[in-house]
Amino acid sequence: MAKHRDPLTKDLFEWDPPKVSVGYFTEVTGRGPLDNRIARIIGQALRDARDDGLNRAEVARQMTLYLRRTISEAMLNKWSSEGSEDHRIPLDAFIALVHATDARELLCFVPGEFGMTVIESEYAVMIKLHLIREKKQQLEAQEQALERELMSKGRSRR
Repeated sequence: MAKHRDPLTKDLFEWDPPKVSVGYFTEVTGRGPLDNRIARIIGQALRDARDDGLNRAEVARQMTLYLRRTISEAMLNKWSSEGSEDHRIPLDAFIALVHATDARELLCFVPGEFGMTVIESEYAVMIKLHLIREKKQQLEAQEQALERELMSKGRSRR
Protein backbone atom coordinates (compact mmCIF):
# COMPACT_ATOMS: atom_id res chain seq x y z
CA MET A 1 0.00 0.00 0.00
CA ALA A 2 1.47 3.34 -1.06
CA LYS A 3 1.90 6.04 1.53
CA HIS A 4 0.24 9.35 0.86
CA ARG A 5 2.54 12.28 1.25
CA ASP A 6 1.42 15.44 3.01
CA PRO A 7 1.86 18.21 0.39
CA LEU A 8 2.45 20.79 3.13
CA THR A 9 5.40 18.93 4.63
CA LYS A 10 8.74 19.71 3.05
CA ASP A 11 11.04 16.85 2.10
CA LEU A 12 14.41 17.38 3.77
CA PHE A 13 16.20 15.57 0.95
CA GLU A 14 14.83 17.88 -1.75
CA TRP A 15 16.95 20.81 -0.59
CA ASP A 16 19.07 22.49 -3.22
CA PRO A 17 21.86 24.77 -2.06
CA PRO A 18 21.37 28.44 -2.89
CA LYS A 19 23.03 29.74 -6.03
CA VAL A 20 26.13 31.48 -4.73
CA SER A 21 27.60 32.85 -7.94
CA VAL A 22 25.89 34.59 -10.80
CA GLY A 23 26.51 34.19 -14.49
CA TYR A 24 25.48 32.54 -17.71
CA PHE A 25 26.88 29.10 -18.39
CA THR A 26 28.82 28.07 -21.46
CA GLU A 27 25.55 26.87 -23.02
CA VAL A 28 24.61 30.55 -23.39
CA THR A 29 27.97 32.12 -24.17
CA GLY A 30 29.21 29.29 -26.32
CA ARG A 31 32.57 29.47 -28.02
CA GLY A 32 34.05 31.62 -30.68
CA PRO A 33 35.12 35.24 -30.91
CA LEU A 34 34.66 37.45 -27.88
CA ASP A 35 32.31 39.86 -29.66
CA ASN A 36 29.98 36.98 -30.60
CA ARG A 37 29.90 35.70 -27.03
CA ILE A 38 29.08 39.19 -25.76
CA ALA A 39 26.25 39.48 -28.30
CA ARG A 40 24.90 36.11 -27.12
CA ILE A 41 24.77 37.08 -23.44
CA ILE A 42 23.11 40.39 -24.30
CA GLY A 43 20.56 38.52 -26.42
CA GLN A 44 19.93 36.07 -23.58
CA ALA A 45 19.44 38.89 -21.08
CA LEU A 46 16.95 40.56 -23.42
CA ARG A 47 15.06 37.27 -23.93
CA ASP A 48 14.95 36.70 -20.18
CA ALA A 49 13.65 40.26 -19.70
CA ARG A 50 10.99 39.64 -22.36
CA ASP A 51 9.93 36.46 -20.56
CA ASP A 52 9.51 38.60 -17.45
CA GLY A 53 7.28 41.03 -19.36
CA LEU A 54 9.91 43.64 -20.26
CA ASN A 55 10.17 44.24 -24.01
CA ARG A 56 13.19 45.78 -25.76
CA ALA A 57 11.53 49.17 -26.15
CA GLU A 58 11.04 49.36 -22.38
CA VAL A 59 14.60 48.19 -21.73
CA ALA A 60 15.87 50.92 -24.09
CA ARG A 61 13.69 53.51 -22.31
CA GLN A 62 15.04 52.51 -18.88
CA MET A 63 18.61 52.55 -20.17
CA THR A 64 18.03 56.02 -21.63
CA LEU A 65 16.81 57.26 -18.25
CA TYR A 66 19.76 55.69 -16.46
CA LEU A 67 22.40 57.02 -18.86
CA ARG A 68 20.70 60.33 -19.64
CA ARG A 69 21.37 59.75 -23.33
CA THR A 70 19.29 58.04 -25.97
CA ILE A 71 19.40 54.28 -26.28
CA SER A 72 17.14 52.91 -28.99
CA GLU A 73 15.61 49.52 -29.53
CA ALA A 74 17.64 49.34 -32.76
CA MET A 75 20.83 49.75 -30.74
CA LEU A 76 19.80 46.85 -28.50
CA ASN A 77 19.12 44.77 -31.60
CA LYS A 78 22.58 45.50 -33.01
CA TRP A 79 24.34 44.87 -29.68
CA SER A 80 22.64 41.48 -29.41
CA SER A 81 23.35 40.48 -33.03
CA GLU A 82 26.40 38.35 -33.73
CA GLY A 83 26.32 39.55 -37.34
CA SER A 84 26.64 43.23 -36.44
CA GLU A 85 30.33 44.01 -36.64
CA ASP A 86 29.93 47.79 -36.44
CA HIS A 87 28.24 47.98 -33.08
CA ARG A 88 29.70 46.94 -29.74
CA ILE A 89 28.03 47.77 -26.46
CA PRO A 90 29.90 50.45 -24.49
CA LEU A 91 30.67 49.66 -20.85
CA ASP A 92 28.29 52.29 -19.47
CA ALA A 93 25.49 50.89 -21.64
CA PHE A 94 26.35 47.38 -20.43
CA ILE A 95 25.92 48.58 -16.85
CA ALA A 96 22.65 50.29 -17.77
CA LEU A 97 21.48 47.05 -19.39
CA VAL A 98 22.10 45.19 -16.12
CA HIS A 99 20.13 47.87 -14.26
CA ALA A 100 17.25 47.85 -16.74
CA THR A 101 16.91 44.07 -17.01
CA ASP A 102 18.17 43.06 -13.56
CA ALA A 103 20.20 40.44 -15.46
CA ARG A 104 22.95 40.03 -12.89
CA GLU A 105 24.12 37.01 -14.85
CA LEU A 106 25.75 39.50 -17.22
CA LEU A 107 28.10 40.58 -14.45
CA CYS A 108 30.04 37.32 -14.41
CA PHE A 109 31.06 37.41 -18.05
CA VAL A 110 34.11 39.67 -17.74
CA PRO A 111 35.49 38.11 -14.52
CA GLY A 112 34.81 34.68 -16.03
CA GLU A 113 37.25 35.51 -18.80
CA PHE A 114 39.93 35.61 -16.08
CA GLY A 115 38.85 32.50 -14.18
CA MET A 116 36.98 34.48 -11.54
CA THR A 117 33.37 34.62 -10.47
CA VAL A 118 30.87 37.10 -9.08
CA ILE A 119 29.12 36.32 -5.83
CA GLU A 120 26.42 38.01 -3.78
CA SER A 121 27.88 40.29 -1.08
CA GLU A 122 26.36 38.27 1.75
CA TYR A 123 28.41 35.26 0.69
CA ALA A 124 31.64 37.27 0.60
CA VAL A 125 31.44 37.74 4.37
CA MET A 126 30.83 34.02 4.87
CA ILE A 127 33.80 33.12 2.66
CA LYS A 128 36.06 35.57 4.47
CA LEU A 129 34.99 34.14 7.84
CA HIS A 130 35.71 30.61 6.59
CA LEU A 131 39.17 31.64 5.35
CA ILE A 132 39.96 33.29 8.69
CA ARG A 133 38.88 30.15 10.55
CA GLU A 134 41.05 28.00 8.27
CA LYS A 135 44.05 30.27 8.88
CA LYS A 136 43.38 30.19 12.62
CA GLN A 137 43.41 26.37 12.55
CA GLN A 138 46.69 26.40 10.62
CA LEU A 139 48.28 28.77 13.14
CA GLU A 140 47.02 26.70 16.07
CA ALA A 141 48.48 23.56 14.47
CA GLN A 142 51.82 25.32 14.02
CA GLU A 143 51.68 26.53 17.63
CA GLN A 144 50.99 23.00 18.90
CA ALA A 145 53.81 21.59 16.80
CA LEU A 146 56.25 24.12 18.25
CA GLU A 147 55.03 23.36 21.77
CA ARG A 148 55.60 19.63 21.19
CA GLU A 149 59.07 20.39 19.87
CA LEU A 150 59.88 22.42 22.98
CA MET A 151 58.49 19.71 25.26
CA SER A 152 60.51 17.02 23.50
CA LYS A 153 63.67 19.02 24.21
CA GLY A 154 62.79 19.12 27.91
CA ARG A 155 61.88 22.75 28.09
CA SER A 156 58.61 24.20 29.23
CA ARG A 157 56.77 27.09 27.75
CA ARG A 158 57.50 30.56 29.14
